[in-house]
Amino acid sequence: MTADSEQQDLLIVTGMSGAGRSTVGNALEDLGWYVVDNLPPQMLRPLVDLAEHAGTALPKLAAIVDVRGGRLFADVLEAVESLRSTTAVRVLFLDATDGALVRRFEQVRRPHPLQGTGTLLDGIAAERERMQELRETSDIVLDTSELNIHQLATAINDKFAREDAAGVQLTILSFGFKYGLPADADLVADLRFLPNPFWIPELKSLTGLDELVSEYVLAQPGATEFIDRYASAMAPVFAGYQRENKRHATIAVGCTGGKHRSVAVAVRLATLLSGLPGVAVNVKHRDLGRE
Repeated sequence: MTADSEQQDLLIVTGMSGAGRSTVGNALEDLGWYVVDNLPPQMLRPLVDLAEHAGTALPKLAAIVDVRGGRLFADVLEAVESLRSTTAVRVLFLDATDGALVRRFEQVRRPHPLQGTGTLLDGIAAERERMQELRETSDIVLDTSELNIHQLATAINDKFAREDAAGVQLTILSFGFKYGLPADADLVADLRFLPNPFWIPELKSLTGLDELVSEYVLAQPGATEFIDRYASAMAPVFAGYQRENKRHATIAVGCTGGKHRSVAVAVRLATLLSGLPGVAVNVKHRDLGRE
């Protein structure tokens, strides 16, 4: 690679077996990526070198790397770090709950690659332990527990289809704490300090998307002060993300059930953050309609 040439971009797709790596690979191919499946980590550098020689023929490169590589997978962290000085590397880690993974393996009637003579849960536990350090250093963690293959493909499209349009693709995700924290959240805001519209009879059946609920939530003491200050605090964060080439981020905004407060605040926060330079904002409501 010459001094004047552009860095080759590489997306490494990894994560738990059964979390949707094949679906993600297909979705990326549909978006024009060149995808290599089940690549040993030691082959990442030769793959990047080949792509650089190919020039514009391979503008978007993705490699699916996982425990199917056996002993070769043990070198994945070293391989990724060795590439970072010369290559724009991002790691997408796909995760899911143990229950979701068990159901998926049972549906396809295949053993877990690390199961051996044990149970499915034994294989999953072994993989989680082996994957923990890689998960912690990943740029994007996507929880696929509640996604079918079509929803997962849509999520990948949302994250990567228009990624060149902004420095950071930001998802603001409302959720309910009683359903669990989103596994892929980079930042979490807790709105349970505000009064719950659930206990107001005329608001109970409505949601944070309804004007009456939104007005009620935003009128509470501390609500607008919190939102305005939170949005201001995010400005240097997203500027830093762009400098560090972190292209995707998720702010999870939570209340008890994910129906009223978190929804209203997520919408308001999206309006404020969409004005930040280089940030494209998408709003999703994970638990809306769940009750």
